Amino acid sequence: MRRTPLFILLASILIAGCTPMPADRTVVQGAGPDELLKLRAGPGLGHRVILGLPDGTSLNRRDCVTEVGQLWCRVSLTDAPRITGYVSADYLSTR
Repeated sequence: MRRTPLFILLASILIAGCTPMPADRTVVQGAGPDELLKLRAGPGLGHRVILGLPDGTSLNRRDCVTEVGQLWCRVSLTDAPRITGYVSADYLSTR
């Protein structure tokens, strides 16, 4: 019987572990009629603003982290998935 080399086995485990996590669909809610939710380059107020998102914007949520007591989620725009950043989880709804 032929044995599979250990490095091939380890490589397949690593590759399987690198597949992207499925995204949860979410919607911007609570920014207000005259305000925009800021999509930021990183989790926290100190990161640059990429763009503003009005209520109702559909997003794909990847993962969330806590920064200085605030929950921030990494998201991408559903209609433009290459546009990614972080938003405050307080303004996300699964609708």
